[in-house]
Amino acid sequence: MDLGIKGKWALVCGASRGLGLGCAQALAGEGVHVVMVARGSEALEASAAALRAAAPGVQVIAVAADITTPEGRTAAFAAAGGPGTAFDIVVTNAGGPPPGDFRSWSREAWIQAVDANMLTPIELIKATVDGMAQRGFGRIVNITSSAVKAPIDILGLSNGARSGLTGFVAGVARSGIAAQGVTINNLLPGKFDTDRLKATLAGAASKSSKSLEEVRAAQMANIPARRFGTPEEFGAICAFLCSQQAGYLNGQNILPDGGAYPGTY
Repeated sequence: MDLGIKGKWALVCGASRGLGLGCAQALAGEGVHVVMVARGSEALEASAAALRAAAPGVQVIAVAADITTPEGRTAAFAAAGGPGTAFDIVVTNAGGPPPGDFRSWSREAWIQAVDANMLTPIELIKATVDGMAQRGFGRIVNITSSAVKAPIDILGLSNGARSGLTGFVAGVARSGIAAQGVTINNLLPGKFDTDRLKATLAGAASKSSKSLEEVRAAQMANIPARRFGTPEEFGAICAFLCSQQAGYLNGQNILPDGGAYPGTY
């Protein structure tokens, strides 16, 4: 299927590895020019080089910056030769805040979580959505977490900040921009085989008497698909949400989790 987005420009955050990289790869595979943003320059440059080799003819620009800061956003917007209005597609993505007991979280910890996982996506939406509407096409995809649907007690910082973003998107996606060809949706990943998941599994193993392999197998057993997802299939879902064909899919929370969520709605 031709997704109809060849030649468009995308901003993909957290794009040096994991789910962000999966999204960048899928979009570049559709002929989309990509500005990849991440904080670690070495990993980012390596991923960008590999993407250029895999998608000849596609412009791939790597910006080593912290997208949660005004300076980082300015650098990202300037990379494609203009302000944020130049982007047709925006994929927001930031690392989740640390787990823990809510009793130990300070106000500063909450502010940091909200800034990275709620306010930064809102700033990116604000900077790009009007330009998208003027051109009659725009796709914004926010990578959040399955914890928005099924909160995890030790991830309270993430639960709170990402749920705030979800509520905001529910309103703005249904505003006047929807009639101007702009959609905003959220992708709520379950357990995908990324570096972050590997670190989580290693931490769980270290706190138990089980080996890493046993912890990994036990967690897979709780997923109806009996496996973890891959960044490549996550990226494919993201690319479809950014397609011409997905123009009637708006304001939704898409939950790729192998069937782990037990609810009906």
